[in-house]
Amino acid sequence: MNARKREPIGRLEREYLLAVLNAVDEAIHIVDDKGFTVFYNDKAARYERLEAQEIVGKHILQVYPSLRPGDSTLLEVLRTGRPVLNRQQTFTTEKGHTVTVLASTFPVYRGAEFIGAVDISRDITEVRDLLDKILVLQNRFTRLTRSGRPADAVLTARYTFGDLIGEDPRLRAVKALAARAAGTTAPVFLFGETGTGKELLAQSIHNASLRRDRSFIAQNCAAIPADLLESILFGSVRGAFTGAHDRPGLFEAADGGTLFLDELTSLPIALQAKLLRALEDGYLRRVGGIKPVPVDVRILASGNLEPTRAVHEGKLRQDLFARLSSVCLELPPLRERRGDIPGLVEHFLLKHGGEVGSCTRLAPEVESLFARYDWPGNVRELEGAIQGGLVLALGEACLRGQHLPAHIGRLTETSDTCSPAESGGTLRERLEDHERSLIRAALARAGGNVSQAARILGLPRQTLQYRMRSLGERES
Repeated sequence: MNARKREPIGRLEREYLLAVLNAVDEAIHIVDDKGFTVFYNDKAARYERLEAQEIVGKHILQVYPSLRPGDSTLLEVLRTGRPVLNRQQTFTTEKGHTVTVLASTFPVYRGAEFIGAVDISRDITEVRDLLDKILVLQNRFTRLTRSGRPADAVLTARYTFGDLIGEDPRLRAVKALAARAAGTTAPVFLFGETGTGKELLAQSIHNASLRRDRSFIAQNCAAIPADLLESILFGSVRGAFTGAHDRPGLFEAADGGTLFLDELTSLPIALQAKLLRALEDGYLRRVGGIKPVPVDVRILASGNLEPTRAVHEGKLRQDLFARLSSVCLELPPLRERRGDIPGLVEHFLLKHGGEVGSCTRLAPEVESLFARYDWPGNVRELEGAIQGGLVLALGEACLRGQHLPAHIGRLTETSDTCSPAESGGTLRERLEDHERSLIRAALARAGGNVSQAARILGLPRQTLQYRMRSLGERES
């Protein structure tokens, strides 16, 4: 047998390493201790529209002539020997292409000898450009408002309390409290699972407030990289960081109006402290600035976690929650207000049916499915299922299981419920029968004690009594 000739292990390791470095999703740039490039991967070449053979062997100031020693993470690490983490920097290549990246740069040592640095970065140019466009639009809204233009030309909040559909006692209580809070300037904290309608409620509060003719600006704190959030919220001054300009943030854009901060618990804890200071003082400082800027903004905030749990888990500052929780409202998940499903179905069929055709009702098996499905995505998931289903049901009389998203529609095939002919009744009637059965079972377990049955069902006693009266059930 002929033995295969073995290659030197050093060469094999180098090939493996190069394959890995070129396969990753981040740009990687390695320089020696003098700043000359020794490796430049494929992703970096695509980001910067250069070729590796053009870069290797060149000093980084030749490749990026716009860099200043104080702005480059590579030059800083070469100078200090210490890592730099998650810093935004903007630079222009020797071919004139401008890139904004989020970079982390690390020193490389052979034993005690410093031999160079590795830069790992992610291109955020498109994110940066998008945020600039958003801020331009938001500032335009503010200028239009102050110029006396009609309210409908500037407001971004389009929902009112009438758009919160449902007769569930918990939802009605939330709407009533929110309506009372709308007439004040108090901050409001909304919490509930995703898809329960937190932004819809926030817009409703704004549109019922005295600030209805001023800006409403919503920002999802989880949608923006953490290192950019501070300048997005508070603005920046020229020179605060590489590529920074004199730019107002969302607070200034919402001055006189309402700022809705969705998923507040995604905001870094250190930035939560700066937010608290701005709320308490009525002033802010732009990133890199020293001049206090007065702002008059009503804050509405929301989160998916119950706020005391978020505080306990270290995702929300206790003092910030105390400042924001003058009014604290929980939106119940759809599975806990199943009686509202028929009204929501009717609303979404009318809303989206006109867009795609004449399908105006659910097939009996879909009515049954909707009544028992838990809707983890809540009202948003229900609307999406109906809107997508109507597209697939074009030209048909009713919406059937095969028209629904696969993870929902397949449940109609495995249902062990009665057939339509055996069960009969509308979706509302079936839901009421199901609710009646649950209440009777709980009362039986509790020996007829309504308070104990309410605890078994996880409801306030008054809510259970209300549902019993609505369903014609008498207390024993």
